[in-house]
Amino acid sequence: MARHLNDSHARPIDLLLGRHSVGRLDSPGPKGETLERIKKSALRAPDHAALKPWRFIVVDGESRERLGQLFAKAAIRDQPDLSEEKIHQYLSMPKRAPLVIIGVCCYSDHPKVPKSEQLLSAGAAMSYMLAAAQAENFGAIWRTGPMAYHDTVSEGLGLAANEEIVGFLYIGTPSGSPKKIAGIETDRFFSSW
Repeated sequence: MARHLNDSHARPIDLLLGRHSVGRLDSPGPKGETLERIKKSALRAPDHAALKPWRFIVVDGESRERLGQLFAKAAIRDQPDLSEEKIHQYLSMPKRAPLVIIGVCCYSDHPKVPKSEQLLSAGAAMSYMLAAAQAENFGAIWRTGPMAYHDTVSEGLGLAANEEIVGFLYIGTPSGSPKKIAGIETDRFFSSW
């Protein structure tokens, strides 16, 4: 059952305060101008020295099957005796949403921007897409796990030596009941100095 994640008249701050991950996603996913706006949001992330230390791989339709095959290949490489059930789980992972956007950090040597800042910038770009997806009434979740750090997956996606996966954004139409969001207690995380 589809549901709306935001009120079209909501203030941007309300969208951010209500942002949450949605793990159960169905079709359709964002397309056309809506997807283009989500992509553009990533390119507005904080970016010291305007390095743009990121790129993104869009996986949808039948490409999700190829990504699942790559996940299964990586898993079998680590565990040659993997059960058929487990192999099927890896094959099915990319099908948890109609659209997967793979975030990649592209490191460069820069005298003023360490690699840690470049990774944070790529992570911010992913966060912007999460918020933009929700602003467009789609659900999304940022996943990592062993496949994000596996050489077989990196090689299969054509990553260069200076690149690494930041995560997989799964985006689609939310299904099921909305998750109750706990209140935000800032005192636990902020202090004065």
